[in-house]
Amino acid sequence: MSILEAIRGPRDLDALSEDELVQLAAEIRTFLIANVAKTGGHLGPNLGVVESTIAIHRVFHSPHDAIVFDTGHQSYVHKLLTGRQDFSMLRQKGGMAGYPQRSESEHDIVESSHASSSLSWADGISRAFAMTGQDDRHVVAMVGDGALTGGMTWEALNNISDDNTRRLIIVVNDNGRSYAPTIGGMARFLNTVRTRKSYRSLYLSSRRAFEKMGEPGQSLYRGVRGGLHGFLSRFSDNEALYSNLDIKYIGPVHGHDIEAMEEALVQAKNYGAPVIVHAITQKGRGYEPALRDAADQFHAVGQIDPETGEPIESSSKPSWTSVFADEIVTLAEKNPKLVGITAAMLRPTGLHKFAERFPDRVHDVGIAEQHAVTSAAGLAFGGLHPVVAIYATFINRAFDQVLMDVALHKAGVTFVLDRAGVTGPDGPSHHGIWDLAILQVVPNIRLAAPRDGTRFREELAEAVRVDDAPTVLRFPKGAVGDDIDAVRRTDDGVDVLRESDRKDVLLVTVGPMAALGLKVAERLAAQGIGATVVDPRWVVPVPKSVIALAAEHRIVVTIEDGIRVGGIGTRVRQDLREAGIDTAVDELGLPDEFIDHATRDQILEEAGLTPQKIARDLVAQVLGSRIPIARPLPVEELSERHLDA
Repeated sequence: MSILEAIRGPRDLDALSEDELVQLAAEIRTFLIANVAKTGGHLGPNLGVVESTIAIHRVFHSPHDAIVFDTGHQSYVHKLLTGRQDFSMLRQKGGMAGYPQRSESEHDIVESSHASSSLSWADGISRAFAMTGQDDRHVVAMVGDGALTGGMTWEALNNISDDNTRRLIIVVNDNGRSYAPTIGGMARFLNTVRTRKSYRSLYLSSRRAFEKMGEPGQSLYRGVRGGLHGFLSRFSDNEALYSNLDIKYIGPVHGHDIEAMEEALVQAKNYGAPVIVHAITQKGRGYEPALRDAADQFHAVGQIDPETGEPIESSSKPSWTSVFADEIVTLAEKNPKLVGITAAMLRPTGLHKFAERFPDRVHDVGIAEQHAVTSAAGLAFGGLHPVVAIYATFINRAFDQVLMDVALHKAGVTFVLDRAGVTGPDGPSHHGIWDLAILQVVPNIRLAAPRDGTRFREELAEAVRVDDAPTVLRFPKGAVGDDIDAVRRTDDGVDVLRESDRKDVLLVTVGPMAALGLKVAERLAAQGIGATVVDPRWVVPVPKSVIALAAEHRIVVTIEDGIRVGGIGTRVRQDLREAGIDTAVDELGLPDEFIDHATRDQILEEAGLTPQKIARDLVAQVLGSRIPIARPLPVEELSERHLDA
């Protein structure tokens, strides 16, 4: 039996010798490479936190001591050390989640994996422990992968530094990267700090760390783009930034030296007040294919060959992200006012090609969506047209800025929301199912949901021409489907994809749900029920032609991959009532629940978003046996149908 196989919980680490701990770290890396290669997942970040996670669990006693991960994709090693070694269905339905999950283990505390929130959690937990007399309990927050670039981190630090009586340890996993190398003024400052003699002297004080790291420059310059400089400024005679932070600092420590990490953590534990432990680590450590990947060091991978790191399968169809990446460059070449903004996800959102072509016109602000949106409003005021590219799940974090900074000021800003709708294996915190419901309450906003690549290019070009209101384009994760041509286009831009002489059902589909709507229409036709399928293209505001078509049909069904509550279906129904049209509306979408990880198809099936289920329900609604009931046929049409029969 290997050492790893014998680990059933953190206390099994206590009896291991130094050599056995080193062997355990090697076994964990081998395990992660072999297993994540089969399922896909966050490989690079976890290879970088093996030793530091072992050290944390050796020094602290989870769950008595609370351990919080920021961001949660760094928790694979934590899962292994807390008795979860079945990775066979990682991120698959019924299998282990890719992030901490309370239902899996008492050792998991924070499930949300939106970055930069851990110190606020740690602040609250440690305050609660202090206020309830639980003075023997510690809180450990592991912060890394760019999380220190987020504004919430600094808000939390402001409060933590104001109350220095709590047992709170902040472990900074400083690998200099988020998805890709972290950038910004803070990163440049850290680069300066790391090359100063005072920093070098401090670093070399740990002889063991120095010896094991080899050439000091190898680590001194690795991760030069981290967000830690505010902490280090006191040690490099620079009081310009965050000099008022009164928090004990330990480090830098070689994050891959378990003994050195333990020594630092024990000091922090015994200090009796908030402490920062600064660990220098290497993302993708121990796996050559990851280290060679300059883009993101295998931050997240699909199924790969564990020997070479090459993808096992690759789609022949372009991804939605790649379509955007190419099209934004095409538009930028024609329009010098276009600028790009992203929040630490230049490559994942497809803005990297724009940045390569026009490096001065793309801004990566770090994990700071709120700042990104308000900065975009400022750019618009200055005469530019910003395109803010982020994941749909992260627009939630910047709603106030979209509302009050962009919309209120009639700023022409385009938001491109990648991974909209059901994302699948990443689970509740990463599904992009709230954007349609949240954003449509913003006055004068315009929301587009392209059904295919051609429509995406059209709608992006239309969006960036709007200079007096926010515009939004959303698209799902994965490959773009085949183009779906329209039968005709209405005067206000609605694409009619299918028409029938019998106007029984109007299917209003949102974005890629058009393919589903067409399949439903085929099934209805087989039952003698006529269906019209439309793609509004711009779903908010609801086009007038959709209202007119609804008046002609017996029932309207909206199909979207966002939540039903406050979704596009709700908007259509409200607009119909305002227009005095009493056609029944059935709003199909996702439930207002936190949806666990599974494939997109599995999640849609559970939500009833399949051709079979929708068509079956619609037949019942047309026949009058299911609510909402379709409007009765006019007498003359009823007679005609009897004659046809």
